[in-house]
Amino acid sequence: MKNNHVLGQDTLSADDVEHSLGLPGTFALWLGANVVVTTILTGMFLVPDLTFQHAMLLILIGSAVGIIPLVLIGVMGQQTGMTTMVLARGTFGRKGANLPAWVNLLALIAWSWIQALLAGMSLDYAVESLTGYSNVALFTVICESLVVLIALRGHLGIEKVEKIAALLMLGLSAVVLFALNRHYDLPSITQLEPEGVLGGGVVFDIVVATAFSWIPLAADYNRHCRSLKAAVVGTWGGYVVATLVAMGLGATVSALSISVGMEPTYDPTTLLSGFGFGMPAALVIFFSVLTTNVMCVYSATLSFMSVRPKVPFWKPALIIGVVSVVGALIPGILDQFQTFLLIIGSVFIPAFSLMIVDYYLLGRQRYTSAQLIQAEHSLPAFNWLALGSYAVGALLAYYWNWVAPLDFGASLPVFVITGALYFVVSKVAVAKRVPA
Repeated sequence: MKNNHVLGQDTLSADDVEHSLGLPGTFALWLGANVVVTTILTGMFLVPDLTFQHAMLLILIGSAVGIIPLVLIGVMGQQTGMTTMVLARGTFGRKGANLPAWVNLLALIAWSWIQALLAGMSLDYAVESLTGYSNVALFTVICESLVVLIALRGHLGIEKVEKIAALLMLGLSAVVLFALNRHYDLPSITQLEPEGVLGGGVVFDIVVATAFSWIPLAADYNRHCRSLKAAVVGTWGGYVVATLVAMGLGATVSALSISVGMEPTYDPTTLLSGFGFGMPAALVIFFSVLTTNVMCVYSATLSFMSVRPKVPFWKPALIIGVVSVVGALIPGILDQFQTFLLIIGSVFIPAFSLMIVDYYLLGRQRYTSAQLIQAEHSLPAFNWLALGSYAVGALLAYYWNWVAPLDFGASLPVFVITGALYFVVSKVAVAKRVPA
């Protein structure tokens, strides 16, 4: 079905899904989404706690493993044509699914705030370096307005932008690395000795948790994949390549700043501006944040629609966009965001473990558009087994993250234990219902 509307007409209906993403398009989508400044900053934190080689090895393994749950949720979308939060109805019940939907909506709006501000800051740097004019608030509003315009076009607009952005960001990243290699002794970063607090287990957990943070968006986009191969290979490959590029760039910049004795601001634009390459670094950040922010606004809109399905797509998209502009201008928003993300991670990791176990191991037959959308009101209001298992997982995540942190991190243990618990109690419940 060809979409000729100026505004996106995206709905929750699986019957209206346009299969517009082939393997290259899916690869570009997840590549463009993840070459983002927050991932670059994560890479900066890994060095000098670890050697550069050790950090890159853990980035490769952690992203390759951490992306598997996202791929599995994305496949659920590809096979059913439904969004992530509509699929949650099959696991949590028609009312129980509202909890992850509202949490996801709020989390994505907060993500959008931080991304809008970072985009405004990078655009301000680029404009100031050319003209001398600086106004971060103005450029933040301009960036977020552009995000809203793209998001209002729906998934087709996002897919086109991501393809262009993926090529631009790979090219600009190559320019940045070229500049570093030309003006610094790049191979010297492999000689740095580890001197930090973070161990390999914690770093692995950080990389895995970064992948997990994308899971709520997986089915929203991969339901448009033309084939299972595109959904699996395109998503896995695009994400892993993006993480290696982004975290690798961050680790490189951090290592170089230490080796040349710079102030540890770990800002790639600062490091490169002295050689005239601050502009490419600023543009990498701007395009990466722009593309990620578009995906946040779009998926936040779909989360709202899963709770209020009769609302047309453009209304919540526009309102969420306006809220994102206003929120980005809140003073000190950057200071509190890391704690917020840790909390959100604890909330989401057990939820998606349950969805994966329920779909692939327990009750795939329930995950049809006829049951989750057309006959939504016939669903049980709550799946108490899932909600109880989720509560255990969330408590474990809180305990292992803040009360008694594990040396190897909490993400994978919480994910595995929550899913295993739900599988066992579900099987026991079924066995009790079957007469001897």
